[in-house]
Amino acid sequence: MTPKPIIIGIAGGSASGKTTVTKKILESLDSKEFSYFSHDSYYKDLFQHDEKDPAKINFDHPNSLETSLLEQQLIDITNGKTIQQPIYDFASHRRQENTISVSPAPIIIVEGILVFHSETIRNLMDIKIFVDTDADERLIRRLKRDILERGRELDKILQRYQETVKPMHQRFVEPTKVWADIIIPRGGENNIAINMVIQKIHFLINEFHKNKEKTLEA
Repeated sequence: MTPKPIIIGIAGGSASGKTTVTKKILESLDSKEFSYFSHDSYYKDLFQHDEKDPAKINFDHPNSLETSLLEQQLIDITNGKTIQQPIYDFASHRRQENTISVSPAPIIIVEGILVFHSETIRNLMDIKIFVDTDADERLIRRLKRDILERGRELDKILQRYQETVKPMHQRFVEPTKVWADIIIPRGGENNIAINMVIQKIHFLINEFHKNKEKTLEA
């Protein structure tokens, strides 16, 4: 039997630098060595909110995500199955009709603000990384991202931050730091910490292939 893949979780507050950290890790790996899951892809479509006005939906609450689907797909890919990952459009708050085919690989990286909130997903993870960045810095980054990449208006971004992002971070995200094996301060700027994680991942990949060879020889 093929050895089980190593699942690495990367969590942290909104705009903490999770995606930057993840990108630097993935860029250091051969594309055949990893599969990538973003929790953001599993936001519920508007129809799952009964076509509610997006301005009234709390997208920072765990209930806004179809985490049960992510849980099942992680279990499936761990068991050697190829899965169909949803694609979420942040501008329309809709899931696209097409999906992304994701195949098993030695390393599976799961990234998102609430990936440690699910006990099922936590129990699947071999390494849990929390990206920890100052709240003011996260707000500045969120402003830039939502205006430039998601076409949001400044006043609406600030209103949502005050009403949902900040309180949900304090309630659901920050407490999950306790589950982290590794905490990376300052997000994607912390190259020393990121490089240490990369070295560990390369070691794990080598061990995976050694174990796979032993299994084939047995």
